[in-house]
Amino acid sequence: MVYQMSPYESAVSRGVTRTTPTLPLGDPTGGANARWWRELVDGETEFPSVSISRNVELEMSDGVRLRATLIRPVDHAGDDVTTALPTVISINPYNRAVLDLIDQATHHLPLPPLSGGILDVFGINRKLVQSGYVQLVVDVRGTGTSHGRWQILGEREQRDSIEVIDWAVDQQWCDGNVGMAGWSYSAINSLQAAGNGSPHLKAVFAVEGCEDIVRDIYITGGAPSAFIPIWLAGVNLLKWLPNPSTALSDVMGSNALKWLKARLASPATEIGSLATGFLTGADPRIYDDPYFDERDPNIDQITAPTFVFGGWHDLFGRSATRIYNQLNLPPGQKQLVMADGYHIDAGLGFGGRVSPPRVDVLERAWFDRWLKGIDNGVDEYGPVTLQQQGGAWTSGQSFPRNESRVQRLYLSAASSGSSKHSVHDGSLGSTVNTVSQRLGVRPDARGMVSRDMTQVTAGATRILGKRFTTDARFQERGALSFTTDPVSEPVQISGSINLHLRTTCAGTDALWAVTLNDVAPDGTSTVLTNGSLTSSNRSLDPELCEYAEDGSLLLAHHPLSRKRKLKVEPHVPVDLDIDLVPTDAILEPGHRLRVDVYAASLPRFLAVLPDLIKAGFRTQKIELDPFHQSYLTFQAVGTPTW
Repeated sequence: MVYQMSPYESAVSRGVTRTTPTLPLGDPTGGANARWWRELVDGETEFPSVSISRNVELEMSDGVRLRATLIRPVDHAGDDVTTALPTVISINPYNRAVLDLIDQATHHLPLPPLSGGILDVFGINRKLVQSGYVQLVVDVRGTGTSHGRWQILGEREQRDSIEVIDWAVDQQWCDGNVGMAGWSYSAINSLQAAGNGSPHLKAVFAVEGCEDIVRDIYITGGAPSAFIPIWLAGVNLLKWLPNPSTALSDVMGSNALKWLKARLASPATEIGSLATGFLTGADPRIYDDPYFDERDPNIDQITAPTFVFGGWHDLFGRSATRIYNQLNLPPGQKQLVMADGYHIDAGLGFGGRVSPPRVDVLERAWFDRWLKGIDNGVDEYGPVTLQQQGGAWTSGQSFPRNESRVQRLYLSAASSGSSKHSVHDGSLGSTVNTVSQRLGVRPDARGMVSRDMTQVTAGATRILGKRFTTDARFQERGALSFTTDPVSEPVQISGSINLHLRTTCAGTDALWAVTLNDVAPDGTSTVLTNGSLTSSNRSLDPELCEYAEDGSLLLAHHPLSRKRKLKVEPHVPVDLDIDLVPTDAILEPGHRLRVDVYAASLPRFLAVLPDLIKAGFRTQKIELDPFHQSYLTFQAVGTPTW
């Protein structure tokens, strides 16, 4: 038998070695370490190929069979490697047939890693397996070819995750060290499994997961999102698609009949209840309900080292930074990367000269460190790597930035001279407003052409141009805009943001949508972050709100429950605190900060039909009152002059 060097030994023999220390503080590229990690992924692999078994069955404790794909390394003799190896698990609802198609396309076509490596994390990662891992990809119960009823991240699904891990550990090919990886849904169930305390789960690599699905996307500020029905319909359609690689054996055996019975028992999971809730307001899940509490991961209970990816305009934009801050782990055992992107473009541009390493490179380095115990320096990366909006990639110790301090800017009706295209061109500044004035705005459909639209479509409409990404001036024609003077020096915004508004409406409820924008000298208005609130959901839970040291409210937490809804009377003023997604951005000299206030932003924020009837597309007003100020509270580095 000829001895073959491991990739790490081979890298060392070629002079690609790690020195100590190698990573300068604040280097988002990862420095010399990252060049080493990338060469290990892109260079010669430990094993020449993989074997893929697509007909693996796992029986859960309730008798339901889950179907899985097992990927194992193959040695130079063409045999499956018999050595027990670390195992990486992904549990996915999007049907393994789709993952097979992606794998075949990326494996057989000479494509460069244009995806930034995210497809390897999402599906089959041959390079990872060839470097000495086993991979197990499982269809969530009730989806793909797995039996049972889809529970959408519910308690039974969470038990499945633990049982899948336990099953893997009992197999001869697993050495007892298990990691979980995934993108979106599979990132969420990875976080769930870690929070539920599996002793065998040693590391998590979660790309664009979620810690509070209600406030992220389901009913943000009490307003449902168009994404949910579209997504539910997509997964329900995919679960009816048989897997061609196992179709014949399924028909010959008992799997096809059991699969069909399971699908007929729940042909369109939750579609009916969603429609009922939207049309009647009767379903409790149009509010923050125990249904969701059961599904939110227990982030503070996670003990496994966890790498978190997010995007400022992701569907779950508020979650990644919150997950990182809630993890009771030291920096190094927890890492955060936040990109200036959406959901389906995760990893886009990674691996460049000034950007973080590709996602697959970081995944490999993370699991090498925590599943194999290799001291490769990945725990020295970051720990917080941010693509600053309006700026560049940066790396530091925390989010928000340590130097950030509370700032407050007041809304005024006085013209800023910068937004003549808006319904009203108002001002934003550090001086309190001294003039009473009512500013009215009505709902319109301009949100269909906006960054809100791109966010709710997970990034799909970004290809349609600047109006859908970086230039909000078309949407602003339906907005009340409040803009600062140009700044004379760079201003870094970092952290949570709250907009306090004094409002009235002509109906018995109102839906408000707001954005915070960076306005360039040429007038281009780029949305940095957004938020929404229905007036009836304005009550606060002080124990869950975020406050600054001086007591200022930075992040409002609204209960969003039926019991905590408050009455709205026509033309009677009410005060609202609207939380915006925390962000990190820089305003360059000559740029301005703008708050845009809309009466809704369709389809990012929708109202259930009963609330829509109450609002009635009537005029909504901001009450600018010297005795009841409207203002923006946020965190910024330094003390800029506004």
